[in-house]
Amino acid sequence: MPDIADSKQLTYAESVNRALRRALDEDPTTLLFGEDVAIPGGVFGVTKGLHKLFGDRVFDTPISESAILGGAVGAALVGRRPIVEIMWADFALVAFDQIANQAANVRYINRGTLNAPITIRTQQGSGPGACAQHSQNLETLFAHIPGIEVCMPATHQDAYDLLLTSIHRNDPTIVIENRNLYHGPKQPVRLGGSVQPPGGAAIRRPGSDVTIATWGAIQHSVLAAAGTLEREHAISVEVLDMRWLRPFDIDSVANSIERTGHLAVVHEAHQFAGLGAELVASVAERGIITRRPPVRIATPDVRIPAAPTLLSAVIPGADTIVERIRSLVSSPVPTA
Repeated sequence: MPDIADSKQLTYAESVNRALRRALDEDPTTLLFGEDVAIPGGVFGVTKGLHKLFGDRVFDTPISESAILGGAVGAALVGRRPIVEIMWADFALVAFDQIANQAANVRYINRGTLNAPITIRTQQGSGPGACAQHSQNLETLFAHIPGIEVCMPATHQDAYDLLLTSIHRNDPTIVIENRNLYHGPKQPVRLGGSVQPPGGAAIRRPGSDVTIATWGAIQHSVLAAAGTLEREHAISVEVLDMRWLRPFDIDSVANSIERTGHLAVVHEAHQFAGLGAELVASVAERGIITRRPPVRIATPDVRIPAAPTLLSAVIPGADTIVERIRSLVSSPVPTA
C-alpha cells in the first residue's frame, strides 16, 4: 500500500527510494533494474531495500547501458512498466540509439497502437574528482528529442513527486537527479498524495526586480545568491525552478518577467546551445521586452576539470551569480 502519512523527514535519496517503493507496490507490472540496483542497493544507496521487498522485479544487470535500455524497450512493448537506472548520465550516451531511435519513436511508428512507458533514472553534475567523463550535464541532448519528456528534481519533494509522475507516463521520461543532493539534510516530504501531471515551473522565491530561471542542483546556489542580493544590494530576485525541461513552461517565465522586467538564466550545463538559449529565444519570440538584455550564467565551453580549485573556477557559484545580477540591474538601459 502507498504511504499514508502526511509527511516524513527524508533525505533526497530516501525520497527517491520511497517513490520507487510506492510505484512497485501499486503496480505489479512495474520493474526496476540497472547496474547494482538490487543486491547492492545502488552505487549511491538510493535503491537500498527494494530487492528484499519486491524480489525478482528488482534485479541487477550486466554492465551494458545499451542492453539495459534495449531490454526496457522490449519490456515496455510486452506490457511492463520498466524503471531503469543509468548510473551516470554520461553513460547514457552508450545507449543513445535505444533512447533516441527506439524508445522515442515507439508510439509514432506504431500509429499510437503501442507505447513505451519507460522511466530512465540517472544522475549528473560536477563534483570534486569526477572529471570529464563523470560530470557532464546532458539535459539539452535529451530534451532535444521529440517523444522524450525530461525533468530535473532539485528538492526532496520533487524527487518524490516528479519520479512518480514519470513512472505513470505512457511515453519515455528521463529523470535527472544529482548525486550531490542524495545524502544531505533531511526535509519533510509529503507521501501518498495524488500523482500530478508533468510540466509547470515552481516559484522558489518571489521577487520584483529580476527573474532568474534555473533548474537542477545549481538552484541552491541561485537561492543563496538571491538572499545576498536582497540583504546587501536591495535587489529582489524571483527564482523559478523550471524542473520540467520537456514540457518547458515558458508561460511562467513570461509572467514573471512582466513583474520584474529582467531575465537571467542560470544552469550548470555548458552555455553554448544550452536550454538557456532556448528559453531566451522563446521569450524573444513572444515579443516580451525586458528593460535590459537577458543574460545567461552557465559553465563555459571547457571540459570539466578534476581539481576542486579549477572546478570552482568554471562552475558558476553564488558569488559569480551575485556579480552578474548586479551588473545586469545596474547597466545602462539601452536606448532606441
